[in-house]
Amino acid sequence: MRSLLAIDAGTTSVKAGLFAPDGRCLGLGREEYTLETPTADRAQLDPEVYWQACIKTVREALERSGVKSTDITAVAVSSQGETTLTLDAQGKAIYPALVWLDNRASDQAGFLAERFGRVAYSRTGIPEIVPTWSACKILWIRENEPEVFARAAKFVLVQDYLIYRLTGRFVTDGSISCTTLNYDLINNCWWKDVQDAIGIRTDQLPELVQPGTMVGTILAKSAQLLGLSTKTVVITGGMDQAVGAIGAGNFKPGLVSESTGAALAIQATIASPMIDRSETVPVYYHSVPGHYLFVPVGPTAGMAFKWFRDAFFQDEIRQAEEEHADAYERLTRLAESVPPGSDGLIMLPHLMGAFSPEPNPLARGSFTGFTLSHTRGHFVRALLEGVAFLLRRNFDSIERSGIAIHEIRSTGGGARSRLWNQIKANVCNRPVVTLANEETALLGDAILAGVASSIFSSIEEGCNSMVMVKETIQPNDDAHVYPDFYQSYCELDQQLTDYFKHTYSKK
Repeated sequence: MRSLLAIDAGTTSVKAGLFAPDGRCLGLGREEYTLETPTADRAQLDPEVYWQACIKTVREALERSGVKSTDITAVAVSSQGETTLTLDAQGKAIYPALVWLDNRASDQAGFLAERFGRVAYSRTGIPEIVPTWSACKILWIRENEPEVFARAAKFVLVQDYLIYRLTGRFVTDGSISCTTLNYDLINNCWWKDVQDAIGIRTDQLPELVQPGTMVGTILAKSAQLLGLSTKTVVITGGMDQAVGAIGAGNFKPGLVSESTGAALAIQATIASPMIDRSETVPVYYHSVPGHYLFVPVGPTAGMAFKWFRDAFFQDEIRQAEEEHADAYERLTRLAESVPPGSDGLIMLPHLMGAFSPEPNPLARGSFTGFTLSHTRGHFVRALLEGVAFLLRRNFDSIERSGIAIHEIRSTGGGARSRLWNQIKANVCNRPVVTLANEETALLGDAILAGVASSIFSSIEEGCNSMVMVKETIQPNDDAHVYPDFYQSYCELDQQLTDYFKHTYSKK
């Protein structure tokens, strides 16, 4: 039996999955980690954590599947975007990974915005230059850690780093690199003008290939650590949002999916990158070569829910562990008895700044409008509704570009919650479709691995073979009350924008 292995390095965990060509998941592994957040604007991680988590998850998936390593045809790797790793000439990490959430490079973003802001969208698809982008982070290292910068031989992303540890090659693709600000989306090459501005050379970046490219086979040492065969070939997957779109069956124009994982991300497949005349909707290079994605992003969605659970529900976490249950389900049960609109309580889910549809790295989270009558369930429901309102705001932005949204394919950890799916359906007034396999990034990787190893003749064939719909949730009677609540959310978000900028800006 030919099996397909997928590895996806997310913001808070690495996952690995083994799949049969018919879409059956044969085994899953997952290893969580906690980001280091020494200050409000910093988020970092020891790069070795990614590799060790990769080893553990692959071994766990193998053990659970019972699949022999020699039966694994190919492995595709994907990851979060923008997180920047600095390596020396020996390929060793010499500085913590600056996670995409990290906003320390605000001054550097301002400098690059002054220089490239007018042309950035037409070259990169990036609507505004913010500290998230890798080029800003590299410039911050140059200006604040000159000794590290002097030793740096390579600047890579998490996917690139894992592929390097697997194969010994420094390779990347447009799907994962399109939000570095170093990448020319239109010409599929590195943007040398930005490299000159931040003081790096092209050879300090990985070689660019197409998503779904066969890089090579696994090194003997790495194969031994992971329990894999040296005959298994390694494939570039791309950014988790792009491979996740493939795993949701979103591979051609007219399809829309959303992922509520650590972040909220929307994926709308488009054929031409420059169709948004307002130049406000982010455009990514798809892991389907020759296609693109609108990808509005909210930095914290499931991560906001995790923070809320960990900060205020420790008793529920302990009880759930004792009963082998899910603490999130306990929280959502509290929210089920609360009416739509949470009795006037509104939550802004900007715990690490805001990005789409209006970038503001200085934005903060907010619960507004609570009284003595509000309960814990109100706060849980307000959080779920706040993410749904953010989803709706970004749909409105996409539709202004002429893209019609008829249904929402919902993925990520948030798709496990039927209440959250129902709230999204009601707020957006569109059906929400869930999938039989919620690990869509892993499934998308497996499809790309299947195409690269000739198990499938095309991505479309792979999607038809491996992607299965689980349930369609229609808007219910509560949908008619949400427009007013949504309007209140938008007004609060707009009114607090200037407050955040004034209060939290550096002086």
